[in-house]
Amino acid sequence: MTICFADPEEIADRIIAHTGGRIVLGLPLGLGKSPHIANALFERARRDPAIRLDIFTALTLEPPALGSDLERRFLEPVFARTMGGYPEFAYAAAQHAGDMPPNIEVNEFFFQAGSRLATPIAQRSYISANYTHAIRYLLDQGVNVIAQIVARRGDRFSLSCNSDMTLDLLRARDAGKADFLLVGQVNDELPFMTGPADLSADRFAMILDSPETQFPLFGPPNQPVSAAQHAIGAHVASLVPDGGSLQIGIGEIGDAVAHSLILRQQRPDRFRSAIDTLLVAGQVRPAVETAPFDRGLYAPTEMLVDGFIALIRAGIVKREVEGAVLHGGFFVGPRAFYAALRDMDETTRGRIHMREISYVNALYGDEAAKRAARVGARFVNSAMMVTLLGAAVSDGLEDGRVVSGVGGQYNFVAQALELEGARSIITLPATRRHKGELQSNLVWTYGHETIPRHLRDIVVTEYGVADIRGMSDERVIQRLLAIADSRFQDELLDHARSAGKIDAKWQIPIEWRNNLPARLPPALQADDFPPYPFGTDFTPVEQRLLPALLYLADSSSHPGTLAKIAARGVLGNVTAEEEEALNRLGLAALEGHKAQSLRTRTYRALVLGAVRLTK
Repeated sequence: MTICFADPEEIADRIIAHTGGRIVLGLPLGLGKSPHIANALFERARRDPAIRLDIFTALTLEPPALGSDLERRFLEPVFARTMGGYPEFAYAAAQHAGDMPPNIEVNEFFFQAGSRLATPIAQRSYISANYTHAIRYLLDQGVNVIAQIVARRGDRFSLSCNSDMTLDLLRARDAGKADFLLVGQVNDELPFMTGPADLSADRFAMILDSPETQFPLFGPPNQPVSAAQHAIGAHVASLVPDGGSLQIGIGEIGDAVAHSLILRQQRPDRFRSAIDTLLVAGQVRPAVETAPFDRGLYAPTEMLVDGFIALIRAGIVKREVEGAVLHGGFFVGPRAFYAALRDMDETTRGRIHMREISYVNALYGDEAAKRAARVGARFVNSAMMVTLLGAAVSDGLEDGRVVSGVGGQYNFVAQALELEGARSIITLPATRRHKGELQSNLVWTYGHETIPRHLRDIVVTEYGVADIRGMSDERVIQRLLAIADSRFQDELLDHARSAGKIDAKWQIPIEWRNNLPARLPPALQADDFPPYPFGTDFTPVEQRLLPALLYLADSSSHPGTLAKIAARGVLGNVTAEEEEALNRLGLAALEGHKAQSLRTRTYRALVLGAVRLTK
């Protein structure tokens, strides 16, 4: 019989009594964690060394750490609007402080990107796991409690945002392979997702439900999509066949892919024009797809992102499989995304099924039906770097530190090679800035790999598409050089020549020598490719400020550049729009005799100069 409680301490008491104080707590990744139950158990274990608490989880959501004073001025109000009220996890605070009690251990298999790079205890206790394998490790540890947030409708409870591993765990429990308490915490902001995520009350041992334990959901704002990211999105959209299947992930490139698919559907002539401008002679890529969608797509996607909601509304994701147009494992997104799911009509929302991750990310288990459903599949995932021999670096650094995790990337790459007609598409911008220095994301070699080169398939940068599946090393090198930034092509070619992996006489064709940012904007007009295709929580003034602040951050290690920016900021009169931007950062001009500090005057000049240079 399921028992409802209003106090998480009462639930903690019962868990401790049931487990004898030896608690192996599974918390769903991302949004699905129950913060009040997790914190109650953590604090009880902190106070009582006789309690042993092991936590197994992934993707702990928390606002990113703030660096400079300007960053704090800009982001603190944004975080208050989009993440304010979301509870802090006590175990995460202990990790950051280096203050983890000896009777508590936290194992994660995926980090919020970059959040644990400087957290040694988290790096030491990280478990490297493919998403579909994580449940095995949790079962091996002897999980005896699962605590997650749920949506409530009468006497039914929906796993909502995180059916991913919980459904797999319940199946293991039903088969006698696990014995754990499933504890739910009701959150009224969660949309009630039907289908496999809809559970009866008797599946739960306890439910926490009270006004005091309600909280606003974590809702990171959509970030601006750059011209390079839009170019990548357009290239990817030209690889998706009508009647096929689609998986994309979170982030700006995922937004860009979804937007370009909608542009292809609604304004195919504009999409074709953009693709024609982006295509480069001599690049070897699959056939270009530009026609609107008739049969539509089916989405077997690990993560339900807000771009998929737009694709459903646009009539693109509409091909049904087992009564659903989309099967997903978990979701997290802006608060407007949660509201869109809550406000969606029952019929449309009922065609979105949240399922176990083993169903979405793998072929085993009803393999024949999955193969029949996942025709023309395109699995789109991002990487940090790709080596010139085709390996992808997506989760960690060569010194061993973990940036994020493998997650489901390997699962989808493997599926693409196992399904007839499917392709794995690895996307990445051709360059990045690191401490103010421009670096290539296509590298000769790297001391860590996430996806080995024998699983290479398609790689996409803003400069094109490289089809490298089944190719010789020499052809792989040539095709990746065709989509590399031209400022790094010669250096990369020299490495390949030195290793004897390419004909010493081979030269980079002249058509590939213009892979530079300057050639992108004419193909990507703002009205067709807006910076926020699915809206954002940034206000209009913040949207004007963001490019300027990013420009300042990129220039921070170059004093000469900063001086030029500041000089631009002290010349000429300040417009009303510019003053609004300064006011938003607390840098309003002071009248009369009131003196401004040197720091404030410097900030004003830098921000004003950067705003003018990034218009």
